[in-house]
Amino acid sequence: MIFRTLENIIVEKLESGKAIIILGARQTGKTTLLKKVFKADDVLWLDGDEADVRELFENASSTSLKAYFAKYNTIVIDEAQRINEIGLRLKLITDNIKDKKLIVSGSSAFELTNKLNEPLTGRKWEFNLFPLSFHELAEHHGLMEEKRLLQHRLIYGYYPEVVNGIGYEKEILKQLSESYLYKDILMWQNLKRPEKLVKLIQALALQLGNEVSYNELGKIVGLDNETVAKYIDLLEKSYVVFRLHAFSRNHRKELKQSRKVYFYDNGIRNSIISNYNLPGLRQDIGALWENFIISERMKLTHYKNIWTNKYFWRTHDQQEIDYIEENDGILNAFEIKWNPKRKSVLSATFSRLYPNHTFKLINNENFVEFIMV
Repeated sequence: MIFRTLENIIVEKLESGKAIIILGARQTGKTTLLKKVFKADDVLWLDGDEADVRELFENASSTSLKAYFAKYNTIVIDEAQRINEIGLRLKLITDNIKDKKLIVSGSSAFELTNKLNEPLTGRKWEFNLFPLSFHELAEHHGLMEEKRLLQHRLIYGYYPEVVNGIGYEKEILKQLSESYLYKDILMWQNLKRPEKLVKLIQALALQLGNEVSYNELGKIVGLDNETVAKYIDLLEKSYVVFRLHAFSRNHRKELKQSRKVYFYDNGIRNSIISNYNLPGLRQDIGALWENFIISERMKLTHYKNIWTNKYFWRTHDQQEIDYIEENDGILNAFEIKWNPKRKSVLSATFSRLYPNHTFKLINNENFVEFIMV
């Protein structure tokens, strides 16, 4: 079984007295991870998809829950967003049944987070489980082997079932993107025009690596700007995409309100546009590589608890930097190029405006250190 980086993090936090919340998209391996970590006899497993589990928490008191949990040391609640008033129920447990370890998972971040934030303020550790990472698979079967598989990963991504389903990647991705990708959004929002959501995500997939305009997207899809922004926010909270905003200190030439949208998984993105061509046959290999590097860096900074602000930078006269991390007042700038023969020089304007910076070019020969710190 592939070791997940989050496993050690969960174990480290178990004795903290706080609830551990695991969020992430469907099919990223949350249940598999929890069953690996919590397999002793004194673990109570509760699935929020089950009607009797939801009934257990209806009008529950700390006394009734204490009696039900009496012989267990650890309580695991999966798909917790399905339980009414789950935040208040968990608060009862953390405040009144302090000798129990409480682990909660859910695939609907926008739903579960809304229910937990206020009741569990100061009472929880919250983590995301992403699709498998380059780092995790390099640890599993060796760095050399994972580097050999790099072009395959760029096309098919890192969802666990895809990684394990050798030869069936296209079929699995089709099922993931059609059956699971929008499930929580469609259930929670009761969208009356889901076909617009599908068109929007297709448009985002085709604009990968470029700045996106809500106005232009709205014209393509047939939605107003406000609805486009709402849908992208929902896609982000369900771990389909994430946004990078433009870095600016309000200098005249800088773009200030712009944003780029990336996918958490290359395979999902390619499935949406039905393009599984190898890197050497693609016009979008630069964007695909950029998406891979930035999404892998996103996983790394989350799992390693690296606190950083993330941006891209561009000016009205087309000077740009693909990716910037801001740490303790220092701007670490990165240009991301697939071809190692492509050279890149840092913008003279950026150097002049922000002298307190570093700069590095990331290509397919030197990328490992950047995503495996």
